[in-house]
Amino acid sequence: MFKVIKQEDRARRGRFTCAHGEVQTPVFMNVGTQGAIKGAVSAHDLKELKCQIELSNTYHLHLRPGDEVVKALGGLHKMMDWSGPILTDSGGFQVFSLSGLRKITEEGVTFASHIDGRRIFMGPEESMAIQSNLGSDVAMAFDECVENPAPYGYVKQSCERTVRWLRRCREAHDRLNALPDCVNPGQLLFGINQGGTYDDLRIWSMVESAKTDCDGYGIGGLAVGEATEVMYHILDVTLPYAPEDKPRYLMGVGTPSNIVEAVWRGVDFFDCVMPARNARHGKLFTWSGSLNIKNEKYKLDERPIEPGCGCPACRSFSRAYLRHLFKAEEMLAMRLAVMHNLWFYNTLMERIREALDAGCYGDFRREYSEKLGERI
Repeated sequence: MFKVIKQEDRARRGRFTCAHGEVQTPVFMNVGTQGAIKGAVSAHDLKELKCQIELSNTYHLHLRPGDEVVKALGGLHKMMDWSGPILTDSGGFQVFSLSGLRKITEEGVTFASHIDGRRIFMGPEESMAIQSNLGSDVAMAFDECVENPAPYGYVKQSCERTVRWLRRCREAHDRLNALPDCVNPGQLLFGINQGGTYDDLRIWSMVESAKTDCDGYGIGGLAVGEATEVMYHILDVTLPYAPEDKPRYLMGVGTPSNIVEAVWRGVDFFDCVMPARNARHGKLFTWSGSLNIKNEKYKLDERPIEPGCGCPACRSFSRAYLRHLFKAEEMLAMRLAVMHNLWFYNTLMERIREALDAGCYGDFRREYSEKLGERI
């Protein structure tokens, strides 16, 4: 299922295999929250943009159109017309974001729908059932994400509960995969490491989670308020305790610089709404840093967003035209911008893998880690 092909210091070059194909790692998962990339980008577009694996959201698809509807339509792959791998998150982070509308118990979480306010209960078994109906290739265990910083006592109770929930997820997942009408009997399960910003809790969570034999492990609860250097420290402390033969997934991260640094620390999988969200507001990523295409200085700029870029936007259109589209509030502006940023992120991962293959990732990191975080 997962094989480390090459290693440079702690950075890993790997290959991940699941029911819908093979993924070269490190990899960035393109986020299609509700079964589509925001910005009018389809699954067919993702293939052109070099996407290897798509990520969708358990919470949102449970609310609309309903996971039973998705199952009746043949699963998420068939509904989206996407033939590649899909990972679904568990809904835990969305419940975290509804902090004013939820109640957490040992059984699970009761919360109010952000759409119509109706009360919904989700626990480990419910999350596994929803993800089984979606038919994703990787299901994430149900966890509680806490804000940073949070009191030590609460974080301890929370990550202990998350480990107990993981055991329940494992049992439910195995049972669901064995059902005769299971959409994807080859669905895998990833556990999630929690523990806030406390070293001992992070280590304890990883060691205990690894006892429940999962197919991979997410590092959750980061990029939710802590400083970037704190996040890197948590990775430095935690990853030495992660199983060597399983993929590590840094959830919800992040900027191009974050990705370069996290790969150096041993992370294999990433996801983030940032490339699509920023694109929809005119912030575009290049190899020299980011730019705001809405700026006046691009009014007559006939160059593509980035000379030499092979994305659909850069192949055909100028900065001046894209700026005009944003100013005119044309939907095409968002579509072209999102396509560029996703192409950039997927190309970034390609170049990271090439550097690892060549044994020169340290040089790549020194050249690009800071540069990619600059503003043009």
